[in-house]
Amino acid sequence: MIKAAIVGGTGYTGVELLRLLAGHSQVEVAAITSRAEAGTPVSELFPSLRGHYDLKFSVPDVAQLAECDVVFFATPHGVAQAQVPELIRRGVRVIDLSADFRIKDIPTWEKWYAQAHACPELAGEAVYGLPEVNREQIAGAQLLACPGCYPTAIQLGFIPLLEAGVIDPASLVANAASGASGAGRQGKTDLLFAENNDSFRAYAAGGHRHLPEIEQGLNLVNGGGSDVRMTFVPHLLPMVRGIHATLYSTLKSDVSQDALQQLFEQRYANEPFVDVMPAGSHPQTRSVRGTNMCRIAVLRPQGRDTVVVLSVIDNLAKGASAQAIQNMNIMFGLNENQGLESPALLP
Repeated sequence: MIKAAIVGGTGYTGVELLRLLAGHSQVEVAAITSRAEAGTPVSELFPSLRGHYDLKFSVPDVAQLAECDVVFFATPHGVAQAQVPELIRRGVRVIDLSADFRIKDIPTWEKWYAQAHACPELAGEAVYGLPEVNREQIAGAQLLACPGCYPTAIQLGFIPLLEAGVIDPASLVANAASGASGAGRQGKTDLLFAENNDSFRAYAAGGHRHLPEIEQGLNLVNGGGSDVRMTFVPHLLPMVRGIHATLYSTLKSDVSQDALQQLFEQRYANEPFVDVMPAGSHPQTRSVRGTNMCRIAVLRPQGRDTVVVLSVIDNLAKGASAQAIQNMNIMFGLNENQGLESPALLP
């Protein structure tokens, strides 16, 4: 039995970890932390978990966390850096859902997150937890950086095309929209229901923090250079969960619709959590709600030189907590599907 702890258990990714781990037969959640809610029963804050957990929130304590086999950090960026180094020294395996260890170039991280990095040496050691690319490295990782939600949906859509060398890597466009839970469980005026219902808007069009993470990952699959250039415009959808990414790229030579379809089907044939839809499909976010699945469709409109990829995920699941559990399963040699078998919630 794997003994797990969750640091930062009161946010959406923390409660999603609890929900999914409640159905995992090989994991015992031994501790869940929150300074603000210390002493409060988990089931009191989250009645949906009544009957599943007897835990109370506790103040983060390195000694207690070090007694666990794995510690999940479901915290804002900058928080994990304070405790991860000591846990690593004590031999604990760490899965960080924040952005603290995703970007290898520290000046780039510090520029986009506007603070000094507290343990840059660990950023170089962290394994980027996109199983469809780094499965072998994930298996041996002690520190794992779980990808962001937008980066997961976007990279999975572009990877087959870049690996095959059929598109121009310098002219990628990602138009992606997320549900409001992507902003976290916080009280901000611009996230209120009355501010967002019956509306649709772009944000951070001049530059989003996930851009360097996405370009870093795509450059690696493109041969390790720095040729990838992407324009990324995120949008906010008036719904709770889900990301829909519409991706555009330019073909370097003539590749038929059938060949593109085959390319994606072959690339993801053995991936349990990527579903390449039949030609002509338009995947919907509701088809992945609450699951670790990414559904993808590839199209070549009017037979022209633009490839359009449609990629949908649940931002809290494949975009965060479920992917973290997929990574944990790989790290501990378990069946990759363990605890993640349930189909999407519908309606």
